[in-house]
Amino acid sequence: MKILLTGAAGQLGTALQASLRAHELIALGHSQLDITSLTAVRDAVAAHRPDLVINAAAFNDVDGAETRPEEAYAGNALAARNLAVATAARDLTLLHVSSDYVFDGTAKRPYTEFDTTNPRSTYGRSKLAGEEAVRALNRRHYIIRTAWLFSQIGRNFAKTICGLADRPEVRVVSDQYGSPTYVPHLADGLARLIGTDAYGTYHIVGRGGTSWFELTRTLYRLLGITTPVHPVATAEFPRPAERPRYSVLTTVQDPPIRLPSWEDGAAAFARAVQSPTSG
Repeated sequence: MKILLTGAAGQLGTALQASLRAHELIALGHSQLDITSLTAVRDAVAAHRPDLVINAAAFNDVDGAETRPEEAYAGNALAARNLAVATAARDLTLLHVSSDYVFDGTAKRPYTEFDTTNPRSTYGRSKLAGEEAVRALNRRHYIIRTAWLFSQIGRNFAKTICGLADRPEVRVVSDQYGSPTYVPHLADGLARLIGTDAYGTYHIVGRGGTSWFELTRTLYRLLGITTPVHPVATAEFPRPAERPRYSVLTTVQDPPIRLPSWEDGAAAFARAVQSPTSG
């Protein structure tokens, strides 16, 4: 398959380049393709003539979206719309990556693909708008909701919290629950999905759920970090954007694309950062 990948320089884009080695891959970063420009997207699709476009690019500054909503909607909604228009015009498949932030976090059980969305932040609303554009404009689509991405590259919670290990103690929010997802596991799952032609919306995350506090304790244990970790409430760390208190995801789709558990992802992360060749 010939695949055009946007957002190639990010943590997911980088992992996808490894997972999609069996395919002919055109990997483009923002400097090579501005997906907020419909003309640029149309020109790229016409020039490269892919079978599939994977959109791994996004505006991911959750708090920044509250003061820069135009940028958030451009990166997460307009860009998705442009890709959907350009791929639909040539009857191509589009895989678009979305977020658990499309849910409000009030559920008492893991969210499935068929639960009602109700985002509480500008970021979440912009991601939902991107989903809606893709569904409306290209029938040949995969929409992937994922969550709490982490890996040994890029900016993410796991790297940040491990970088704080030299402090006397670390305080971490314990009342937000989600599905931590190791990015190489996600990339492998997407590589499996694109061979199915089973279009639709999928939740693809690290299996199970936990809190930021428990994720931190697990990472520290795996890495031999002895810094004390203390649980705190969300209210002690006020942020501009509201976070879902509970956004654990699960899948009821067929075929089910299930990843290893979040604990397995944490263990893989620990091995990667301890490797002499990491970074």
